[in-house]
Amino acid sequence: MMEVHTQDIRAGAEPTAETIRGDCIVGIELGGTKIICTLARDHDEIVETRRLATCDPVSTLADIERILDGWMRMHDVRALGIGSFGPIELNRSSDDFGRIGKTTKPGWHGADVVQRLMRRYDVPTGADTDVNAAALAEGRWGAARGLSSWTYITVGTGVGAGIVVGGQTVHGLGHPEAGHMLVRREPGDDWEGSCPFHGDCVEGLVSGPAIERRTGMSGDAIADDHPVWEHVADALATMMHNMLFTVVPERILLGGGVPSRRPFLIPMIRSRLESRMGGYAGSDVIAAQLETLLVAPGLGDEAGPMGSLALALDALQQTIEPGAVAQACFSEVIHDQRGLL
Repeated sequence: MMEVHTQDIRAGAEPTAETIRGDCIVGIELGGTKIICTLARDHDEIVETRRLATCDPVSTLADIERILDGWMRMHDVRALGIGSFGPIELNRSSDDFGRIGKTTKPGWHGADVVQRLMRRYDVPTGADTDVNAAALAEGRWGAARGLSSWTYITVGTGVGAGIVVGGQTVHGLGHPEAGHMLVRREPGDDWEGSCPFHGDCVEGLVSGPAIERRTGMSGDAIADDHPVWEHVADALATMMHNMLFTVVPERILLGGGVPSRRPFLIPMIRSRLESRMGGYAGSDVIAAQLETLLVAPGLGDEAGPMGSLALALDALQQTIEPGAVAQACFSEVIHDQRGLL
């Protein structure tokens, strides 16, 4: 593996091709129910991993800072990556950059996640949604390697979609919130849904809490042959139909706690997706490759933590002047997926 070096960027030293050597980078995956903090030297050389429950923002961010404070004292940390649940403001020119928007997560609206950590640690910092970060990791080291466009959909506490086009995550007026897409319901399915904003959007129909609310059962107690899975597969197939006709990804990766524990969902969705395409446009081509078009994430549960490391790497790369240094040291990392650092 290529060995990459760096000088102390925090001290203002200008890195060169000969002196770019990093000690460690830190990634934070801030999810709706849990947080994973990762200290690493390389994507396959994890120094330490710490897991926390996502509680209120005051105690949660203080817990994260206690972990990072210790790492900063013990290691020469070069960059930080933060993949957070959303909605979150990602426009760096906004005063609200890095703050959580109106969310289903109680108490988190307006919480300053990114700028707070940037001020405290003063290292290059990358930030994106947790699902966008996971999508980047899948392109670098997972099931989307070699592709130029793909979509990562996660179904767990909520539903999110990370959309990558031309190797870059999609941003516009904000970041994608495809989990709040409204989808056509099957005849006879008139359950109101659980989303406090949209009722029967995708998240309101298929997230873990939605499934539990609909069935009145805890997730682990729901049998694989329970009829609720038919409704889950219907809604996700319609969501993916919409994605295929709008952002036309070369691959869709379906991850998160719900599908990872119920692997039968992917075949159910594939069969429904083929019928929904209706033979229109390139749907024959899509139908012929459904086995490879809709798959589980290659990194499994590690996609999120690895995504936060990818954001840290990208933040570090942006401190390198464009040209020979960046090309020599990072092009293989970014495009050939040989490693983080």
